[in-house]
Amino acid sequence: METDLKKLKKRIMRGVGKAIQDFNMIEEGDKLMVCVSGGKDSYAMLDILLELQRKAPVSFELVAVNLDQGQPGFPSETLPRYFEENDIPYRILNEDTYSIVKRVIPEGKTTCSLCSRMRRGILYTAADEMGITKIALGHHRDDLIETLFLNMFYNGKLKAMPPKLLSDNGNHVVIRPLAYVREADLEAYAAVRQFPIIPCDLCGSQENLKRKEVKRMIRAWEEQDPGRSDVIFAALTNIKPSHLADPSLFDFKNLKPDPVDRPTFAVV
Repeated sequence: METDLKKLKKRIMRGVGKAIQDFNMIEEGDKLMVCVSGGKDSYAMLDILLELQRKAPVSFELVAVNLDQGQPGFPSETLPRYFEENDIPYRILNEDTYSIVKRVIPEGKTTCSLCSRMRRGILYTAADEMGITKIALGHHRDDLIETLFLNMFYNGKLKAMPPKLLSDNGNHVVIRPLAYVREADLEAYAAVRQFPIIPCDLCGSQENLKRKEVKRMIRAWEEQDPGRSDVIFAALTNIKPSHLADPSLFDFKNLKPDPVDRPTFAVV
């Protein structure tokens, strides 16, 4: 079991390290806000970043941040106790977004969009106050793939979650260190580490979410053709705008053959 854990942790750390390197996610002197929701992904991200902090060639700070959204029955003592027991710098933000979501969104409708917008605003404000240089979110490889299909099927857009992005107002850099890590590995890691998981009573209770439909679809594909999700993820890193149909990315209107390279034929 110990050997399996070492292999699992090494695989996760390798994926996180490669993502950090590929996208220059962490630099000397950075102060990271590590967003910890209480789910398996954010716990694992925090755990791995703490390990990298001890070993990395660059020096950086991190602060674990949780947003207590006022959900009924939320175990508000769980995360502070975990942070304190593990000597992790942290801050708890208390904002009752739960009541707002429940009041604005009709029963049975998806709450994720509104909830996410409010969370982002609160986290960005806190990041300014704390002198944060990067905001780390716990989205993994499967999240990126699922978001690609969600946007294709329901929003008519060809986009996913980038491993690194600049916020809409241009003031914050958001990173996703788990971008190369499989969800299955995070599930296994969380089980072995026995993180005190806190379920989300907002999105977790909505069985009809489109993301769950897409997740089931991808899982079925993977069972039918193992490795298909690897190919899909590889496609996210191998984009050819000239073979799509977006004139804002490729100048189709002025596409003409190069006279220099055109073959000439002699008339006999």
